[in-house]
Amino acid sequence: MYDFLIVGSGFFGSICARELTDAGYKVCVIEKRNHIGGNCYTDNRDNINLHVYGPHIFHTSDENVWNWIRKYADFNDFTLRTVAHYKGEVFSLPFNMWTFSKVFNCIYPHEAKSFIEKEASEISGIPKNLEEQAIKLVGRTVYEKLIKGYTEKQWMKSASELPKEIIKRLPIRYNYDNNYFNDKYQGIPIGGYTQIFEKLLDGIDVKLNVDFFNSNLPDYKSLIYTGPIDKYFNYKFGKLEYKTVSFEHKKIENDNYQGVAILNETDIEVKHTRTIEHKHFEKSVSDSTWVSWEFPTKYNPEINEPYYPVNDNINNELYNKYKLESDKLENVYFGGRLAEYKYYDMHQVINSAFEFLKNIL
Repeated sequence: MYDFLIVGSGFFGSICARELTDAGYKVCVIEKRNHIGGNCYTDNRDNINLHVYGPHIFHTSDENVWNWIRKYADFNDFTLRTVAHYKGEVFSLPFNMWTFSKVFNCIYPHEAKSFIEKEASEISGIPKNLEEQAIKLVGRTVYEKLIKGYTEKQWMKSASELPKEIIKRLPIRYNYDNNYFNDKYQGIPIGGYTQIFEKLLDGIDVKLNVDFFNSNLPDYKSLIYTGPIDKYFNYKFGKLEYKTVSFEHKKIENDNYQGVAILNETDIEVKHTRTIEHKHFEKSVSDSTWVSWEFPTKYNPEINEPYYPVNDNINNELYNKYKLESDKLENVYFGGRLAEYKYYDMHQVINSAFEFLKNIL
């Protein structure tokens, strides 16, 4: 008899397992995949740590979170500087003066602001959707070249149908700083992410290839569930919408394929959204390289892994129905990106887990 059965071995589940075990509880973690770590899992191939489920760059301004995660791995000084490709031209992301100088053929911030203000004037009043918000922020030209195609591929929806809040996650700078994130701390664990989960789950019963819904489960007193909340309730109110992607991983006999970790394809006619060359995350030295092509994929909850919640009004209202149901249950707890239906970055999941544990412990 376990005190806690934890469904899922990503950050939320693994942190809960570690802290509850250290507090004296008997814990079992079940994982439907054949590995731990959730979407943060990395696989070492030819001395290159491949981010199997897409690139994960750890970033935070929370010193406590930064100090905590470095107990489990040493981090390098990697900073994300993404390159965007559109019809034979390359641009710097996030939006900064390197971007604006190329788009508008200008040098100074006041010149870029003038171009953008002129183009943004077509949007009057408060923006109603992502398209209007993007034009308001960076103008029509930048929107058409660097946002529209990529976003509509990624979300498989017209930008005019998407909530404006999505675009607000992207930094916009009127200086020549092309560091993607604004956070104080940033890096990649040297040796990959999997080691972090191996240390978190050291000495804890972990059962792989076990599906909570279709497998024989051990006896337990309390449940911590980190999977999709709608699936837990057998989709009784309907299915929540997620964005998902699929990957094509390929070894290339070349020591440097694209010269950058992430290359975004913003032309809607290019089928994939971005190309990831993993060796650049840790400056790995090898004669070959591993490259991943990321493709937007229509989400089917029975086939695909859910990646990002579509937090529009319809889906949020549906989630609230499931949240009310979950609150009625005794000794069943829901946490993490899928169970809370939130667009969490890694540091936010970590904080969420520790806030949750304060109540449990």
